Formats: sequence, structure tokens, C-alpha cells
Amino acid sequence: MGHCHATLLTDRGVLRVAGADARKYLQGLITSDIGKAEGRTAIHAGLLSPQGKILFDFFVIAADGGYLIDVAQDKAAELAKRLVFYRLRAQVEIGEEPSLAVAAAWGGEPRVPPGAIAFADPRLPELGFRLLLPAGASTADLGCLSASEEDYQALRIRLGVPEGGRDYVFGDAFPHEALFDQLNGVDFAKGCYVGQEVVSRMQHRGTARKRIVPVEGAARLPASGTSIEAGGLPIGALGSVSGASALALVRLDRAEEALARGMPLMAADVELTLRRPAFARFPVPGAEVPA
Repeated sequence: MGHCHATLLTDRGVLRVAGADARKYLQGLITSDIGKAEGRTAIHAGLLSPQGKILFDFFVIAADGGYLIDVAQDKAAELAKRLVFYRLRAQVEIGEEPSLAVAAAWGGEPRVPPGAIAFADPRLPELGFRLLLPAGASTADLGCLSASEEDYQALRIRLGVPEGGRDYVFGDAFPHEALFDQLNGVDFAKGCYVGQEVVSRMQHRGTARKRIVPVEGAARLPASGTSIEAGGLPIGALGSVSGASALALVRLDRAEEALARGMPLMAADVELTLRRPAFARFPVPGAEVPA
């Protein structure tokens, strides 16, 4: 591999879940198998509403006899509150961990400074590594070339990997729509968790008509949230945008119908082409599989 690039992810925060019942407690709540979060292996998971919609997405890694959760900073307090709500009589302590900052490194393996925890991004190998660094640490300590958060987001968009709050609205998307089933975000073999029946039904029936997919514009794309239309009818909306590339939540069946009728897909006045991510195991209308 080449030389790594690294950046701090200033929009991420860290929670700690510890206590005698932490493992069993988390296993009954989240979409992934907590048993796989061991050593330097992390899991990608979500906490759903009883209706099966994603309320939070995050990463979990075992540390110091408990678990650390890498989550959007603006959702950290709300996630902690939700976890406390589900605690009941379980022996679990939940709290924010302001002494840790989150960084990403890609294109090579970073050096892990003292007091830091590193793990391979469990969604996709091409996303590299995530690190939980002691607050005040610098990415210069990682032996990587300095990059910006925009560089990291551009990589994520190019690879076709969605992120909650940027590419879908929390409380409004099912795991299949956010590609949890494609990016190791849900374990279909584990036991019950909140919202599991809905997710299992979508998996068995193959009823995910909406998916987040990469799109390319014929010109620079308009802002996140812009409606995607075909023949004047909305079929989706832009999420994360980087120049002429973006991720978009699209009704794939409607996109297919429009393209079959020769109708272009438009975001404002920019024509779009849908792409299929290399990892995706579902068809995308009009898309060529990336090389």
C-alpha cells in the first residue's frame, strides 16, 4: 500500500459503555453482533426505532473491559440518553468520553501512538482505518500525510458509503436503504434487537425499493437535499456532495422506469448518471459497474 493520508473527524464523538452486563445489554439493542467487537476488530451498527428506522449509526470496539462507541458528535448525548432509557436493571454505565477524538487514515496503515486505539473500518477495506486518539493528539503522530475532512468525505462519496445525517435523515430510513446490509451494518444471524422483525422482513422479501447510490452530475451538483426528478416527478434527493459527485437516496424502480422511457434524471438543472458501488450486490438502473 502507498503512504497513508489522515484527518481528524471533528464531527465525531465517543461514548463509553461499561459494566458487568454491557455485552449482553448492547447485544439486545443493536443491529450487529457485539461478539465480533473483539481485540482490534470493530463493528458497524445501528440502533433502530421499534418500526425499524435508523435512529443512530456508529462503530463499536471493545476497550478496557467495556466498549467505546464512535458516533456523530451531535447525536452523542441523544444516544447516551436512549441507551440509559433501555438500561432498566442492567449493570451498565454509559457516558460521553471527551478525552478521545476520532480520526480516519486511508491509503496505508497508520502508526498508532501511545494511548490510541485503531481499527480497520468495518464497512469497507478501502476506507482504511479509524483511530480514537487522546484529545489534543495530532494526525502528525500517525506518520501519515495530512488531509482534510473534505478529502475523507470525497473518498467516502466516491466509494458509495453513506453516513447518517448526511445521506439520510435519522428516524426516516431503513437499514437496507442506507446499505447496512451491504456494508456489514446488520447481522441477520444474531438474535433479537430493537426493530429486528422489520429488517428481517425486508431482507426476506427483497422489498428495498429505495437505496443510497453514488451519482455523477454532468456539471457541478447543487446542494445536499436537492430533489432528484424525472419528468418533473420526484424520485429521490441528493445527500453528501463533492463537486460533480454525490450520494443520493433514490427510488430505483422509478429511476428504471424513467430511464426506460428516455427521461433524464435531474437535480435542479444538472443531469445525473447513477453508479453502482463495487461492493453492491443489487442492480442500479443505467449504471456501469465501476472498474
